[in-house]
Amino acid sequence: MNRREFLKIAGIASGAAGVLFEKNLASARGIPVAAFPGTPQGQCYKGAPRGVILTSLTDMFKIGPGPSSSHTIVPLRITCNFLEAIEQLSNNADMEAAQTIQVHLFGSLSATGKGHRTDRAILASLLGQRPETCDPKLMDELADSSRKYNTTINGKTFEIGSHTIVWDKVEHNYPHTNTVIMRLIGKDGSLILEREYYSPGGGFFQWKGQPAPERGQPSYPYGSMAEFRKLLLESGKSLHEVILENEKAVMHTDEKQIFGHLDLVLKTMEDGVNQGLDEEGLLPAPFEFYRKAKRIYERSRNVGAEDGFMQQLSSYALAVSEGNAAGRLAVTAPTLGSAGTIPSIVYVMKHHLKMSRDSMRMGLLAAGLVGFLCKNNASIAGAEVGCQGEIGVASSMAAAMLSYAAGASLDATEIAATIALEHHLGMSCDPVGGFVLIPCIERNAFGALKAYNAYLLAKNEITSHHWEDLDRVIAAMLETGKALPQAFKEMGTGGLGISMVDC
Repeated sequence: MNRREFLKIAGIASGAAGVLFEKNLASARGIPVAAFPGTPQGQCYKGAPRGVILTSLTDMFKIGPGPSSSHTIVPLRITCNFLEAIEQLSNNADMEAAQTIQVHLFGSLSATGKGHRTDRAILASLLGQRPETCDPKLMDELADSSRKYNTTINGKTFEIGSHTIVWDKVEHNYPHTNTVIMRLIGKDGSLILEREYYSPGGGFFQWKGQPAPERGQPSYPYGSMAEFRKLLLESGKSLHEVILENEKAVMHTDEKQIFGHLDLVLKTMEDGVNQGLDEEGLLPAPFEFYRKAKRIYERSRNVGAEDGFMQQLSSYALAVSEGNAAGRLAVTAPTLGSAGTIPSIVYVMKHHLKMSRDSMRMGLLAAGLVGFLCKNNASIAGAEVGCQGEIGVASSMAAAMLSYAAGASLDATEIAATIALEHHLGMSCDPVGGFVLIPCIERNAFGALKAYNAYLLAKNEITSHHWEDLDRVIAAMLETGKALPQAFKEMGTGGLGISMVDC
C-alpha cells in the first residue's frame, strides 16, 4: 500500500479527509485498522480514559531522603501518619496498655527494602524525622541493627530497633504489592491500633478505609491528554494557566504558594547536581560501587563541544542519582529511582540555555501535567509497571518541561513527551541486590539524553505528520507493565538482578 492509498483510507476512517491535519487534532489521530488487512477488528485503541485528575504539584514533586520514593519516602510518610493516629488516641487506658510498635513489610518492600533503607526510614520517622528535613546522618547511623532507641509518643515511651521491623511475605494477597501493616500492641499482646497501608509509587500512599481527601474540584477538569487539548482549545487558556488554576482550586492555595514550592523543587534539584559533582569515592552498598559524576564532568572539558555536552548532561543526572543512592534529599520526579533525570535537564535549562525562572516554572507545570496523566492512567511505580514507569515517565516529563519552557506549542510539547516515553516501553525494573545502583543510576543519565533528543525531534517535527500521541503511549505502557513478570518489577529477582550475581 503506498502513502496516497493509506492517507485515503485514513481520511475515510476519520469521516473527512482533512480532519487529520487540523491544528490540535493531529496528535490525537490513530492509524485506521483498514490499513492493516487481516488485523482482528477488536484489537485496537479503545479511546482516551475518562475521569477527573485531582493530583497536585505538591503530590507529584515531593522532597525527601533517598534512595527510593516508594521504599524510603513513603515509609517515612506512612509512619508519620501512624504516629498521628496514635497521638489521636483519646483513651488513656489504651496508651497505658501499649507496649510495642510493630511494622510488617510485604511485597517488594520486604524483598528489596533493606537495600532501599526502608527499615531506617521507619525508625527515623518513629524518632521524629520528617521527609522534607530528614537528617541523612541519622539514616546512616540507623544502619547499625544492634542499636536500640527510645522514643516518646503520646506521652508513652517505646523501645524501637531492628526488632520493630518484620520482613514479611513477598507474595501475598493484599491489594497492592507494596503493603505495610503498622500495629500498636499492648502488654498482653492485644491489638490496640492497626492500619493497612499501600505504597503505589512516586511517594504516594494510602490506607485501607481512608476517608476521601478534602480537596476541591478542578476549575478545568480533564482525565486525558485528549480532553486537556480540547479544553485548551475551547477555553483559549494555555497549558500553564490551566495547571495553575486547577492547583489553586484543588489544593485551596494561591499562586505565591505554588511558585514557592516550584522554586524549592528547582533549588533542591540544582543543589543535588552541585553537591554530586563535588563528591567521589564509594557509595554505600555491600559491593564496591564508585561515584563517577565528578570524573565524567571534569573530563567533559577536554573533549569537543558535542561530546562534552553529552557528558555534562549525563554527569548532572549521575550526580543527583548518586546523591540519592547515598540517602541525600532529592525530589520525586516522578520517583526517587528516577530522581536524576529531570534535574539534569533543569541544570541545562539554567546554566546552558540561560532560561529565566518564570520559563523554568512553566516547564515544571508541563512536566507536572505529563506526570499526572501517567500516574492516573497507568502507573509511576516500578513495582507495578517496571522501570518504564519511573525512568520512562521521568524522561517524558523532562522532555515536556524543556519543550514548553523553550516556547514550544502544546502539540510539540506533547510530541516531545510522547517520543521520550515511547522509547522506554518495556523497560524492566531489575535492581541488583535491591539497591538503587545497578542499573538505576546510569538509567537516569540515559533518560536525560533521551529527553533532550525527544525535545530536538519534536522541535523539528511537522506536528501533523506525527502519529503517536501521549494517551496511546501511556495506554501501551500500562499494558506492557501488566504483562511484565513480577520478577522484573522491582523485586531484584530477574534480569540484571540475577545475571550480575555469582553463586
